[in-house]
Amino acid sequence: MRVGVDGAVPGDAAALADDVHDRLRALGLPTARVRQRDFWLPRSQRLELGADDPDARWERWQDDAALRREVLDPLGPGGGMQWLPTLRDPSTDRSTRAPRRPAAPGTVVVVDGRFLLRWETADAFDAVVHLRTAGATQRRRLHEQEDAVEAAAAPPSWQRYLDETWPEQRAWLVVRHDHPARPAVLAVDA
Repeated sequence: MRVGVDGAVPGDAAALADDVHDRLRALGLPTARVRQRDFWLPRSQRLELGADDPDARWERWQDDAALRREVLDPLGPGGGMQWLPTLRDPSTDRSTRAPRRPAAPGTVVVVDGRFLLRWETADAFDAVVHLRTAGATQRRRLHEQEDAVEAAAAPPSWQRYLDETWPEQRAWLVVRHDHPARPAVLAVDA
């Protein structure tokens, strides 16, 4: 099972993914936890158009091919059950040189990140929880968790994602997440 937590505010999506992962482990299920930010493209590609370019965030930050190749496909149906937990350290911009890990049968991988329901990765997930967050909330929460450039550039790239991929229509679960302590389930794709 491959589960994604898709959110405009990375810290919020990561916190929910950590909680899901911990609860599954507490139930005795084999799990794997992956952060999309550990599969970003090199900084030279991400920042080629500048740190504040919202189109670059949408088009050039995620290494979707690597996330599929190293995690989602190997842990999916017919996969080899050998997966890579990290590819690149986003702080140092260097390869993590992490060794592949074997996965037990029935492993549930939980991935957090932005734009998980874009066309390149959507079909590689069995279920995605999409966190709906209002633009004003995004800016406020990003200012709390990230820097000013991130808080300014991220909402326009997220809006482009919403406009071009319709994640709310494609998600397994849509959650209003303006107040993380009080999430509200809006829709479930049964």
